[in-house]
Amino acid sequence: MRTVRCPPGVDDSVDAYNVRAMHWMVDGYNVIRRDPALASQEALSIEAGRNALCRLLARTARESGETFTVVFDGSGGGGAGIGGGGVRITFSSARESADRVLARLAIRGGAVVSNDREVRRAAERAGAVAITTDQFLTRLERLGARDRGAPEAHDPSMKDEEPDLPPRPQKGNPRRRPRKGRAATRALDRLDRRRPS
Repeated sequence: MRTVRCPPGVDDSVDAYNVRAMHWMVDGYNVIRRDPALASQEALSIEAGRNALCRLLARTARESGETFTVVFDGSGGGGAGIGGGGVRITFSSARESADRVLARLAIRGGAVVSNDREVRRAAERAGAVAITTDQFLTRLERLGARDRGAPEAHDPSMKDEEPDLPPRPQKGNPRRRPRKGRAATRALDRLDRRRPS
């Protein structure tokens, strides 16, 4: 068996080739602009906002063992880079939007994080799990609060209020979440697991 080593200068604190790790594809500017702390960094400079997001994802990658690809809208010919352990950065070209790059990457499977409805639909058609930016940020916030010893932002003993929907005949268990919702929850639960030390 041959051992493959990371090139010099690449942080290999998270095994990017871990078969069990889920690959997360993140709509970079979408996430930055939905989170107040990241948006305040972006207000200083666009580079500061991107760096803050990459630091957040690198910490999550270290703690969970997952890998992330952050896709940003770029100019010119596009490009790629490394944003820290377990985080890769992709800039779309001027001819292709970040949304199209995310849809193309979703073919490989994993989870796609975006509030853009078309990106989520393309991800689902490709077989990836589609997760909204709000769900993703809520889970990261809850994990961060727990790590700092703060009480959880969401009390699991409290039942979520369901909106009143008109009655209609349904098949199956009415208390069970839809398949897409269960898949998103399973993917988000993967962020909560801690890597063995």
